[in-house]
Amino acid sequence: MPFNVLVVISRALLAPLLLAALLTGPSPAASATTADPGWTAPLSTRGRYIVDADGRRFKLRSGNWHGASGTWTGSGDPADNSNHHAGENSGRIPLGLDRAPLPAIVAGFQELGLNSVRLPFSGEMVHDAQPVTDAAVAANPQLRGLTPLQVYDRVVGALTGAGLAVILNNHTNTTRWCCAVDGNERWNTSRTVQQWEDDWLFMVRRYRADPRVAGADLYNEVRRTVLDDPNWGWGDARDWFAASQRLGDRILAEANPDLLVIVEGINWTGIPVDGFAHERPTLRPARTLSHTLVRSGKLVYSAHFYDYTGPNHSGATGVGETSDPRYRDLSPAELATVVNRDALFVAGEPGQHFTAPVWISEFGVDGNAAAGSEQREWFENFVNLLGGADADFAYWPVVGWGRGVNGWGLLFFDSAGRRSGLLDEADWRSAAWQRLVGTPGREGYVAPVPGRSMLSPDHGDFVASLRMRGQADWDRGARKAACPDGARLIGLSHTGNRGLCADGGAGWDAYQVVTDERYVSRDWASGYTKLQCPGTSLLIGYAVRGAAVSSALCGTALPARGDTGRTVWFDRGDNRPAGGPGGDFASGHYKGQCGDDEYAAGIAFTRRIGTSGTPDALFCRHLP
Repeated sequence: MPFNVLVVISRALLAPLLLAALLTGPSPAASATTADPGWTAPLSTRGRYIVDADGRRFKLRSGNWHGASGTWTGSGDPADNSNHHAGENSGRIPLGLDRAPLPAIVAGFQELGLNSVRLPFSGEMVHDAQPVTDAAVAANPQLRGLTPLQVYDRVVGALTGAGLAVILNNHTNTTRWCCAVDGNERWNTSRTVQQWEDDWLFMVRRYRADPRVAGADLYNEVRRTVLDDPNWGWGDARDWFAASQRLGDRILAEANPDLLVIVEGINWTGIPVDGFAHERPTLRPARTLSHTLVRSGKLVYSAHFYDYTGPNHSGATGVGETSDPRYRDLSPAELATVVNRDALFVAGEPGQHFTAPVWISEFGVDGNAAAGSEQREWFENFVNLLGGADADFAYWPVVGWGRGVNGWGLLFFDSAGRRSGLLDEADWRSAAWQRLVGTPGREGYVAPVPGRSMLSPDHGDFVASLRMRGQADWDRGARKAACPDGARLIGLSHTGNRGLCADGGAGWDAYQVVTDERYVSRDWASGYTKLQCPGTSLLIGYAVRGAAVSSALCGTALPARGDTGRTVWFDRGDNRPAGGPGGDFASGHYKGQCGDDEYAAGIAFTRRIGTSGTPDALFCRHLP
């Protein structure tokens, strides 16, 4: 759920529990994957689309099944339902297991037309050795005596066994309702970065044998604490870009190379008081600084939208409320402009360094909203927007206790286990929901598309090549950057140390580090120092010391070449193919770039007085 800033709730101190306690008892049941789902795991990406292992479009038509990340509001006795959000006490596990059998809930998801489930969990859940109460699993006696994690195991197995894809979502650090100034604002509040990463590696490895566990949604609604904001690329302890980049790489390199890695944009920065700067950046920062993971075709971006929040509105009423418009205050055209600017541009602009699928992993509306209300109008407009954009989505929440308790759910189960909601009674959301799940979009086989990705050794090494990560330090003391395996370097910035990679032409079988002019075939940059790859090699990376070029990394991948090529100067302005394919990979800096049918074979620079030894020119050659 969205962040309502300045709702400050004191949090309980949690006693550390041993992870080993969780490893007793049954392990996840990978054998539960028995149903034929009509898709083949694992999932990956091609341009803006998610595809299955056969290359067929797999549009995430998802729902959020919340509860394992907590429903307790942070004060009062957790055993008292009134101290839980909307009076719904999940018992530290997915909501509704006290009221309906697990298979019945899963069947309801399928009836709704869902093909996937976002399954939130808390960092605390991973370590929680206290068994769930019998009351919390009253409708599922087979779950009695299990820890929350073990119940989560059974839920995952039931979902994937029914053919649904599961996206693991680290929703909170502590097991409590999200989202406020509550100790869960960032991945490293209430726990260390090391604990966050270790918990994720544990979870990914735990479900690796189940191929329908398809993705890792790294953290939910990164936002401001009382004192400071998260950022995207500053290189400090609040840098969400750097933290998600590092964890995404670790998951793919150390735990499961097949998972989708899902990164949500920044949910909130600033102080929500008129006259002070405040906003919801969402995915806008990715336009100039995007992730490049060690395995291509695994990155998905995500964003959240609710009627009562806004691009500069926290969602609060009273304390923390500003005069900024909420999303429901916007006209359909204004809403489309804002949502595209802040999120959907990532999927809507092909061929850019940031191009990736965008999953609207939370949106929803109160089913009790009155006829003619702004909430109803917003939901209709937003559903139409999602359908028109052919966007992947996840409704929040699917399961609830009853319309009289909390009207947001799509499936309600009362204390007697009777189901109601979208499938069983008149609901004003039904027509819009059917449009959404039934909207024609891209289907069938999606052909591979050449991709571009950026290198950003702004604050340290940015080696996106798994092969090079396995090699010795090839330029000790320098900041190193390398393209993903299978990609080649095609662009550099004059200052700022940024690079641009392109897929193809780089199936190299050996590498060489060049620090002098021994391979220069002709004087293609007179008066400048030239680092040129041997005739059978192309640039796959580089290293810098401060701002200055230190070395060129070359991969042997081509037949022998002569001295043909052209010089691309960019020391006094941009020099790129028309339209700047790949996007602005070094905002505010001059950039040079080879053509789509070329590769970079050399870097030229000078250390004359008044210069910094930064890249001034590229030597570009045609691909064979």
